[in-house]
Amino acid sequence: MTQSGNKKTKILITMGDVAGVGPEIIVKAWDEILAFCDPVVVGDPVWLEKAIHLLNKNTKVQIINEPEQATPQSNLISCTKIKTADLTTVKICNVNASAGKAAHDYLIQAIDWALEKRAGAIVTAPLHKEGLHLAGLDYPGHTEILASRTKAQEHVMILALPELAVAHVTLHLALRDVFDELSIERIVARAQLLENLLTKVLGRTPRLAIAALNPHGSDGGLFGNEEQTIIQPAAILCKQQGMTVSGPIPSDTLFLRASQGEFDGVVAMYHDQGHIALKLLGQRRAVNITAGLPIIRTSVAHGTAYDIAWKGMADESSLVSAAKWAVKLGS
Repeated sequence: MTQSGNKKTKILITMGDVAGVGPEIIVKAWDEILAFCDPVVVGDPVWLEKAIHLLNKNTKVQIINEPEQATPQSNLISCTKIKTADLTTVKICNVNASAGKAAHDYLIQAIDWALEKRAGAIVTAPLHKEGLHLAGLDYPGHTEILASRTKAQEHVMILALPELAVAHVTLHLALRDVFDELSIERIVARAQLLENLLTKVLGRTPRLAIAALNPHGSDGGLFGNEEQTIIQPAAILCKQQGMTVSGPIPSDTLFLRASQGEFDGVVAMYHDQGHIALKLLGQRRAVNITAGLPIIRTSVAHGTAYDIAWKGMADESSLVSAAKWAVKLGS
């Protein structure tokens, strides 16, 4: 479902954890998002109304059962009411099992509607991983739920700015487990997914770099041998498959070079290696994209922010950027 003529892409915005910033950033971002797509909120109308009251907005909530019933307007937020856990006892800015269960159920419904082609993309507000676990849901986060529900064989989390995107070979793991999860095949697969996404966005072959794992790229094996035994062979295989790839490059120099425009995309070995660099570069512009799914999914690149939630302080710019990326990827 893409934009053609005056028809806008319909995107489903999941509310995430209602105790966090999800409801208020949706209300704050509504008019800006409405300018370039047809948004439909998948969540809880009562908590949406609480956010409207908090922000003193002259806006009403249109409660619907199906996304096709939505008639979003600048003063009317369309929200599909999903049957889920009772949220009446949820306290703002606190981890809660019911909020975790509801965030999961909003996402599942949005995935199913997207798989049925009833929307062009999903944009997710943040959920809380501890809330998921309290609800008995054994997922580290959004990415794993999406992969499970869509039965995606190969998928990758990509943090993206207009000028740079980072794919992560490993994701929600204890740092001590990263070494065991790295493989030539996994690095190549993540690089391929990153190349596919950037080729679509840029309209040309992207310039990729693969990050080293150890300090100084291990200095010839002095600090580990993963560069020689895993990462370098993966880079060679990527080149043999036609990708434009450099590396492995130590990340302390790699991200400086990338920030200066030398690369379009980076394959990072673990979560923080990619996240810290890109968020420093992008401030609040970063967007989370799950590549390799049969549907389009983008997200804010921040968490539930309990420390500032429900104070009217949350910044909606990442949600707006995520919606723009969703439309771009669907066009």
